[in-house]
Amino acid sequence: MSIVILKSAPGLPAAAQGDASDVVQLMLARLKLEGEAAARHYAARLDGWTGEIVVTPDEVARACEQVPEELKTQIRYAHDNIRRFAEAQRASALDFQTELRPGLIAGQKQIPLSAAGAYVPGGRYAHIASALMTITTARAAGVPQITAVSPPQAGRGIHPAILYAMSLAGADRILALGGVQGVAALAFGLFGAPPADILVGPGNQFVAEAKRQLFGPVGIDMFAGPTDSLVIADATADPLTVAWDLVGQAEHGYNSPVWLVTDDRRLADAVLAHIPACVADLPEPNRSSAQAAWDALGEVILCADREEMAATADRYAPEHLHVQAADLGWWRSRLSAYGSLFLGELTTVAFGDKASGPNHVLPTSGAARYTGGLSVHKFLKTVTWQQVEPQALPDLARATAAISRAEGMEGHARTADIRLDKLRPALRQVGNG
Repeated sequence: MSIVILKSAPGLPAAAQGDASDVVQLMLARLKLEGEAAARHYAARLDGWTGEIVVTPDEVARACEQVPEELKTQIRYAHDNIRRFAEAQRASALDFQTELRPGLIAGQKQIPLSAAGAYVPGGRYAHIASALMTITTARAAGVPQITAVSPPQAGRGIHPAILYAMSLAGADRILALGGVQGVAALAFGLFGAPPADILVGPGNQFVAEAKRQLFGPVGIDMFAGPTDSLVIADATADPLTVAWDLVGQAEHGYNSPVWLVTDDRRLADAVLAHIPACVADLPEPNRSSAQAAWDALGEVILCADREEMAATADRYAPEHLHVQAADLGWWRSRLSAYGSLFLGELTTVAFGDKASGPNHVLPTSGAARYTGGLSVHKFLKTVTWQQVEPQALPDLARATAAISRAEGMEGHARTADIRLDKLRPALRQVGNG
């Protein structure tokens, strides 16, 4: 049986607005030239924010008092899971040394970056979890200076729950800035912050484009597009649960693809039947976002067997891959292209998005074919070192000189020769002895 598309994705209509790259390029040029004055200008024009940019500890404390205690409890629960997972990752990144040959010693060392910049979205939704995912992970990696930015709301500032999460996660500085100006403040070191070595965190197309253009002198976690999610389900899955898992991820926005891959036609038909009611049950604006995403980008794919299902999932390389099928061990072993894997009906993607522990900043748009998501490793430099003792030098110098001369690099060869020449008297003396 060949793959059958039971619901196809017609795709999004042609974009009404121009390419974001030109807009971002002009903004970054002005921000680099004018610095804080340009950042204030864009904050006022784009976010309606004319208040202070640097959020003081007293302001953070007042904002935290506005957060309900029950929500604080749940944020602390999520932070503890994220911190524990990140600390376990850090423990897996080891320094080592090895003696490759007698007298030839080499090793690696893990060095935390000096400064990180975390972008926390705060537009239509208050992205509490993003603050936890980015700042907590940088702190667990050992980064000594962490600056966080988030878009302020006119007349209100940064959402109080975001400020609470930023403070709990360990941000050293918090700036009330969003969009390109927020990213630029992190990269250029504005408002008293050190210039970031790496920029992390999700954002809209302008934030993503700013990170892309700044990449090089500054590191980035990844160039991320709209979030996407794929569910693998067989006859053992519950159709209503699958339908809600698809709709729950589609509510991210009109441009968020969701896909169902199954080998059971009855399950597929039942899921398709449930989707309209699930979408209709959402409040606005979530309902419109989910409907637009499902209509334009939702797909239901019928496969012959589980191997074809797995191969299909690997081709899509989704950001989130949720398996609701029998024999979870087989799927965990077989699947190879995803940002994060969610195994079993109980393990909804929303758990990973918010509170379970592994990071939710993940590769999108098929990038999971070649990279993983945000982790402590993004905040570490794995550097190497080497040391040569006399007993290793003769063979190493001869090999280096021979290869260098074959490449036409005489200067390289001579740096090896001079060391061998210096050692030869000692070698002859040992031989005579």
